[in-house]
Amino acid sequence: MFTGLIEAVGTLLEVERASETIRVRVGTEIAGETVLGESIAVNGVCLTVVDNAAGTVSFDISPETARVTTLDSLETRALVNLERSMRADARVGGHFVQGHVDAQGTLETIRQEGDYYRVTVAIPASLMPLLVPKGSIAVDGVSLTVASIDDGRSQFDVQLIPFTWLHTRFQTCREGTTVNIECDILGKYVVRALGLRPDTSDLRTAMKAFSPDGRSR
Repeated sequence: MFTGLIEAVGTLLEVERASETIRVRVGTEIAGETVLGESIAVNGVCLTVVDNAAGTVSFDISPETARVTTLDSLETRALVNLERSMRADARVGGHFVQGHVDAQGTLETIRQEGDYYRVTVAIPASLMPLLVPKGSIAVDGVSLTVASIDDGRSQFDVQLIPFTWLHTRFQTCREGTTVNIECDILGKYVVRALGLRPDTSDLRTAMKAFSPDGRSR
């Protein structure tokens, strides 16, 4: 479990491709604080430390993770967001982030508004029911607040403060950049509890499951 507050920005130093897996080596200032087998979110993807030496940390990426996330498309020297798993006695400054990516999104527009940046992100339509205005969402592992939603275009806006822009990989992002999207786990449980599929808006039908007599209320 993570919080979406990025601890460090690492640099992808090496990508080693085998028949079924990918091993990546990341240079980071927090390498000396990591231990083998621990979980670290890399651009919002929960990965396991398989090696750490000389200021670097290595991870293995499974075929399924490569398919669902953007990690397979990263090139050497790319910046990556890093966050170690949260401690049970720590403050949750962002929101609960699992590191389980739902889908890839695309940065459609990046607009500077004074010192701030307003970013429009396009996502698969199936994820839109999981978003609410002023709710939480993780974009490349960064905990952000949904500023607005455009259901018709399957897009949402977030606004980044200067600190977040400068202390995450967002500083190198451009329009068209693909990012990892993880919707708020609380929203997923609500939709699941209602029996509502992400491509459905019939709440009345879904609520029948909660009626003792089988009728909607």
